[in-house]
Amino acid sequence: MRPQILFPLFAAVGELKGVGPSFAKLIAKAAGPRVVDLIWHLPSGVLDWSKRSTTRDAPSGEPVTLKLLIVDHSPPRIKRLPYKIRASDDTGYIDLVFFKARNDYLQRTFPVGQTRFVSGRVETFQDRPQMAHPERVLTPDAFETASQIEPVYPTTEGLSVRVLSRAVAQAVARAPTLPEWQDPAWLKKQGWPSWHDAVVSCHAPSALSDIDPAASARQRLAYDELVANQLALNIARAKLRRLKGRALRGDGHLRAKALGALHFSLTNSQQAALEEIDRDLAAPQRMLRLLQGDVGAGKTVVAFLAMLTAVECGCQGALMAPTEVLARQHGQSLMPLAEAAGVSLAVLTGRERGRERDSVLTRLQEGQLDILVGTHALISEDVLFHDLGVAVIDEQHRFGVHQRLALSSKAGDPADILVMTATPIPRTLALTVYGDMDITRLTEKPAGRKPIATRAIPLARLDEVIEAVGRAIKADERVFWVCPLVEENEDLDVTAAEQRFAELDKDFHGRVRLLHGRMKGAEKDAAIEDFRSGRAAVLVATTVIEVGVDVPDATVIVVEHAERFGLAQLHQLRGRVGRGAKPSSCILLYQAPLGETARARLDCLRHTEDGFAIAEEDLRLRGAGELLGERQSGMPLFRLANLGAHGELIAAARDDARLILSRDPDLKSPRGEALRVLLYLFEQDEAVRTLRSG
Repeated sequence: MRPQILFPLFAAVGELKGVGPSFAKLIAKAAGPRVVDLIWHLPSGVLDWSKRSTTRDAPSGEPVTLKLLIVDHSPPRIKRLPYKIRASDDTGYIDLVFFKARNDYLQRTFPVGQTRFVSGRVETFQDRPQMAHPERVLTPDAFETASQIEPVYPTTEGLSVRVLSRAVAQAVARAPTLPEWQDPAWLKKQGWPSWHDAVVSCHAPSALSDIDPAASARQRLAYDELVANQLALNIARAKLRRLKGRALRGDGHLRAKALGALHFSLTNSQQAALEEIDRDLAAPQRMLRLLQGDVGAGKTVVAFLAMLTAVECGCQGALMAPTEVLARQHGQSLMPLAEAAGVSLAVLTGRERGRERDSVLTRLQEGQLDILVGTHALISEDVLFHDLGVAVIDEQHRFGVHQRLALSSKAGDPADILVMTATPIPRTLALTVYGDMDITRLTEKPAGRKPIATRAIPLARLDEVIEAVGRAIKADERVFWVCPLVEENEDLDVTAAEQRFAELDKDFHGRVRLLHGRMKGAEKDAAIEDFRSGRAAVLVATTVIEVGVDVPDATVIVVEHAERFGLAQLHQLRGRVGRGAKPSSCILLYQAPLGETARARLDCLRHTEDGFAIAEEDLRLRGAGELLGERQSGMPLFRLANLGAHGELIAAARDDARLILSRDPDLKSPRGEALRVLLYLFEQDEAVRTLRSG
């Protein structure tokens, strides 16, 4: 149960004074549906009303505060005209102008003959100064105690900053004094306030610097969120370690046959990764390891060799991929290695039905099938393994944690888990996304891989690019053409791809194929096979090719409207070429003029192919929420921590969480009890339940 002291924070925003059902919906859209969401909804800017002026000297368009005597009111005779209030000071008159305002409200707020301090922006209309819809109106007494710096909150259409600010102020007033969960010596060293004081301070900035992520109050709240994240991950990790595992020690005979069939030698990085994985497999605890490698670093081969160890021990292996295209690609690339090793391998996606599917399921359950490759179809209820030893999950960020657990639990004993990702993730983000796992990085590319020449070209030169594609086709080269990411809307993205396909097909009739996510499986296979075999020279696609389409003869990739893609995604797309012996190139077509961030992205790609350096730059430019291209189910979405600005705090939070749990694994000490409150505050309820269940 959530502690009673937190009940006021988890009440609905509709319980706040002045927040009716319509405002509650808008506030939920802008910040969230509960009071605590308003507390986490920190100011994005400030309004500085400290600048006093007069009606005569007020600078045009700048925020100022005027001390005015209310002279008279002029309600409109026609509804569409504005309501005007004439006011004055020692230097002249000014009109306060309101559109669609309630007359009774204005008469109460601006009583004739009384003084008001009015803040806003002064403009000139028909040679007279006026202020339309003042931002702040105070009586002389209220002005004496009011702050001159006012926070500005991100809002949504139909919700005024004023209404949102009043709701936030009520939320902050509800914030209780909570038991201190941070180490006192650490707080003193950092110079951070208590949690309650930090909340109050964040919502009452006295200067622009107070809303900077480096401000002490903001750092304090960010660190609280990060500690809650790391505690939850480490509690989950400890629970996993307590689950019964088994030692898998293969004799290497199958692995030796597979290695003999490879047309290249493993890199030092791949060999080191296998040594780490072998140690995990041989240990009695369950393996939970992330294999992180850049595009083309050879993760799939490492994963296959790990699954062979399970087969050598009489168990089975499974590889789950996020798309049918990628699952079939894995099946196609691994089948020759499986045949060389003498092990059986099958592919299972949503496309296999009837007798074909029944045959795979029967062989799997009876232990006649050694390795199964597939999509999330692998976690269907009717998919039963005889004895699953190693489960490999590719592109983990495209699956939720529950899907990962569902696959691993299909074994009699929980299976060892190897998670792979070709999306290079900065160390700071890896700690928050994959903090419950051991991490292995593949840092080398296989020998013979050539650098990819990357150029950014404006769309105005599209004809030149099409001519270059024609030259590549004549040289018997293959070309990917990736269509613009219109928005997070597959229908629009498909439309863009279909239009480009139609246009290119006029130039290269019969040599162009189309690939997108809404095509039927057989159509996708046919398009990819035509491209791979050379019957087609150009493959026009949406980002469905981002992961998994492996055509070594492809030497050119054109990315249209590259400014709309994130850095990590552009890097993934570029990795579709440069896989063969020929020199490759990547053409980034952009719509001029480029914004500052888009220019920085394209410049970064032009100057480096190091996926980890690119990921760090992507984090700096876009923040964690978008790093993987979309808000993925496996991504923690932080409200207070800015991973670009608070990166150093993540490692500290991880070390702190591990130290806490080593000393007080059940969180039963006084600080442990306070940390339980912290976990509930940041909605890590599952972690607390794990503690209770042991």
